[in-house]
Formats: sequence, C-alpha cells, structure tokens
Amino acid sequence: MGYAQLVIGPAGSGKSTYCSSLNRHCETVGRTMHIVNLDPAAENFDYPVAMDIRELISLEDVMEELGLGPNGGLIYCMEHLEENLDDWLTEELDNYLDDDYLVFDCPGQIELFSHVPVLRNFVEHLKRKGFNVCAVYMLDSQFMTDVTKFISGCMASLSAMVQLELPHVNILSKMDLVSDKKNIEDFLNPEPRALLSELNQRMGPQFAKLNKSLIELYTVCVGSNRQLHTIWRRCRCESQGF
Repeated sequence: MGYAQLVIGPAGSGKSTYCSSLNRHCETVGRTMHIVNLDPAAENFDYPVAMDIRELISLEDVMEELGLGPNGGLIYCMEHLEENLDDWLTEELDNYLDDDYLVFDCPGQIELFSHVPVLRNFVEHLKRKGFNVCAVYMLDSQFMTDVTKFISGCMASLSAMVQLELPHVNILSKMDLVSDKKNIEDFLNPEPRALLSELNQRMGPQFAKLNKSLIELYTVCVGSNRQLHTIWRRCRCESQGF
C-alpha cells in the first residue's frame, strides 16, 4: 500500500516551498519520498521531480494551440489528465513500490479543489491503485490577520474538505513574513460570538444574516468538532520561509 499527500491551496500560498522543504527534511532523516508536479504551468523546481504532468500536457502548448487563457487552459489540462488516469498516470504509478511515499504538488486554481471534480476523481484513482491519501491545505498566514480573511480562509478550506473527502491538515505558511504574530494567535482558537460581533462591525447591516449563517457554519463544522478544531496548524519552520 502506497501513501500520498495532495498539497493544495491558493496560488502563491507556498505549496512548492513546502514540498521542497519536506524533501530536504526527508533527505536529512534518511527517508525516501517522491514529488510529483501536477501543475502544467510550472517551470522551475527546487526539488527533484519524480513525475511531471508536463510530459503529458503543458499549459503553454494548450494556450498556443487552442487560444485559451491561463485559467481556461489550466482547466483543460487537468481535464486531459483526468481522461488519461488509466493510461499515463497508471503507467507512471507502476514505477513505484507499495510502500513508496508520493507528494503531489498541485496547481493553485481554487476551483480545482472546491467544486470542479478533477482532483476528486484523481484521488479516487489513487485509492483504487492502493494509495492512502491525505490533503495538505496551504494558506498564506499574511492573509489571516483579520476576521473577514479568517472566515474566507475557513470557507475555502472547508470547501476543499467537503469536495475531496480526505484526511485534511491545514498549514499556515510564510509565518516569517508576519510582523505581528499576535494578530494570528487571536484566530487560532476564536470565540464564535466574538467573530460574529467583529464581522458585524466590519461589514454593513445588510450582511448581518449572512454573517450569522457563516459563523453558525463555522461553529458546526469547525469550532465544535475537536478533530477539525485544529484547522489552523502553524508551521514554524521560519528558516525555510514558512
């Protein structure tokens, strides 16, 4: 049985940096892992690439040949990957042993892990091939310094949880770039009523019902569930740029 991490999160949240640092850590402790690039637009890597979607399809070629923009082209590339799960991906996976550990560095388009079924079908294929899969959701800690951004990050992460239905760990990245970490500490174990009060203060009265519904959703799906209550795991590897 193989093992796999699906590294997801918004563009620029530090997914590739996480993969690179994880690779260096494994080299230091003498463990073996293999990083897979699933971003058809990627160009430079700070880690050895074991598998590369660009061997199947690249965003540059799609944009040039089909006249699509960056977002439409990326969706086309990922749908092409989905169509080739039983061919290209299966052939690549056959090169690894049952106890190998794969880390998939995914694109940053949020729709891929929020509502487009491509990554969900990708995960199901990995499971059929005997892999235990977990999701690692990266979020830039610089965007978690006020209540509106906190709720937005929670909803995006929760959407990925629901869509992928995987064991899920959330990591706040780029902690070294946060000037006042107290701003983030306040959101690691927040009181729902305090969140609602601050939301109502920050937003117009026409959003009061929406704010109440958002906080109720947060309370049910995150705040009252001990397992999900650790949604914001901080990675303090500041020397690695997390």
